[in-house]
Amino acid sequence: MSDPGREMYALMERLYPICRSLTGDGVRQTLDLIEEQIPLERTEVPSGTQVYDWTLPREWNIREAWLAGPDGERIVDFADSNLHVLGYSVPVRKRLTLAELREHLFSDPERPDVTPYRTSYHNENWGFCLPHRQLEALAEGEYEAVIDSTLADGFVTYAECLLPGESEDEILLSTYICHPSLCNDNLSGIVLLTALAARLRDRQRNYSYRFLFSPATIGPLTWLSRNEKRVHRVKHGLVAACVGDPGPLTYKRSRRGNAEIDRTVEEVVLAASGEVRDFTPLGGDERQFCSPGFDLPVGVLTRTPQDEFPGYHSSADDFDLVRPEHLADSFAAYLAVFELLESGAHEGNETYVNLNPKGEPQLGRRGLYRAVGGGSFTEGALLWVLNLSDGRNDLKAIAKRAGLPFSEIREAADQLLAAGLLVASEERVP
Repeated sequence: MSDPGREMYALMERLYPICRSLTGDGVRQTLDLIEEQIPLERTEVPSGTQVYDWTLPREWNIREAWLAGPDGERIVDFADSNLHVLGYSVPVRKRLTLAELREHLFSDPERPDVTPYRTSYHNENWGFCLPHRQLEALAEGEYEAVIDSTLADGFVTYAECLLPGESEDEILLSTYICHPSLCNDNLSGIVLLTALAARLRDRQRNYSYRFLFSPATIGPLTWLSRNEKRVHRVKHGLVAACVGDPGPLTYKRSRRGNAEIDRTVEEVVLAASGEVRDFTPLGGDERQFCSPGFDLPVGVLTRTPQDEFPGYHSSADDFDLVRPEHLADSFAAYLAVFELLESGAHEGNETYVNLNPKGEPQLGRRGLYRAVGGGSFTEGALLWVLNLSDGRNDLKAIAKRAGLPFSEIREAADQLLAAGLLVASEERVP
């Protein structure tokens, strides 16, 4: 990939016209274009399937839609922009007065010159989206509304690209593929993960990398429900979204807050004068991966977060907002994170459990403590490792909290392992 920014931008141009939603042929067409560059394994789960507290929706497809005014001229047309139709609109063909039509017209008074992006996934409805200034200028009279769509039993579709490494431990990269013609949110995430998978495909990898392309919320939930027995392999994870705008890099920590992925991304982002934020249960697909029942170490690496950039969820989220140089910068940041994680795989960073956690073990009789009391204290690393080895803190986290070099913490852990005071967390018998 000689110019990753421009190549990602070119793929975005091909993806932009496709009408994507939670389900349907637009999702499949999107995966077809991705699969031209990386291998994918697709999964289709039938409508009506129960996934935790959710029931998978019916599949939606649309062929054409338009709204004509009293003079017969078309006011909005799906052929001009797929944002003009309320997502998941049921089929309609009728004539209405302006008063009857208004409840089916959607605009954004605060941004009167853009077409907003609106959906109605879980309540049957139909409608058109248009600039508020255009809505305010509509004349009285009879209008004709046509939406040629289908809402029927089908499938929720998602796809994965798995790049096996030397270890079965995985780095999970997830992005959502349900938004229509919106460049930053979230064609940018789609093209970024595609480019990263293509770059890593021919590299030697310590970790296995899993790239997940799925519709928002129901996609990760469906994937989690079908992979519960192996989610323990996910050691690090990132949700990629809104990575093509000119804003600075922004990282939202995982629910754990101090996982290795959090510390690693923080190092990359702060070096680039970016911003690091604490976890909140608001946002995107990280809400599912970080839900209490899974609590996976998954953060979100973006530029300007979803609802904070100009043009969010509107026709202004276009090619003027997203530029190749910003995509390339995000691409480089993700690679920098991977390089740090890969190097850490060789540094002996592990998570341990203290086998004698009730009080401080007697280190002296194990040859780990000074023979004469008083004098300089040199056993701090041992005590830090013992105190924080609860199965939740790895050695890098302990070193950071203790303010000690990783090498000292690693040496202390080795001594405690030899003395039978520690065990690797995954080896502990419940």
